[in-house]
Amino acid sequence: MDQFLEFISSNLQLFYILILAIFIGFELIKNVPTVLHTPLMSGANALSGVVIVGAILVMLQSNPEDYLALSLGFIAVVLGIINVVGGFAVTDRMLQMFKKKK
Repeated sequence: MDQFLEFISSNLQLFYILILAIFIGFELIKNVPTVLHTPLMSGANALSGVVIVGAILVMLQSNPEDYLALSLGFIAVVLGIINVVGGFAVTDRMLQMFKKKK
């Protein structure tokens, strides 16, 4: 518990930036017109790909006995893959709407 409090006190500015980024991101997404949601999701797939690669790299560099880092990395990889696959599925479905029917 002592290490946790020390970690928080030494990284307090990073937590402030994270909280501010969450609020700004929520406000930005809330004010995006409905027409733009699907194209923005397609762009977010690239970011999820970066998250997947980053999580894999962090897992490779972590201590094999650090189960917390490995678990968080695994969860990040799984959620990133779900986001990428879902984004591509939605984008493909949107593009199917614009194709001419036979």
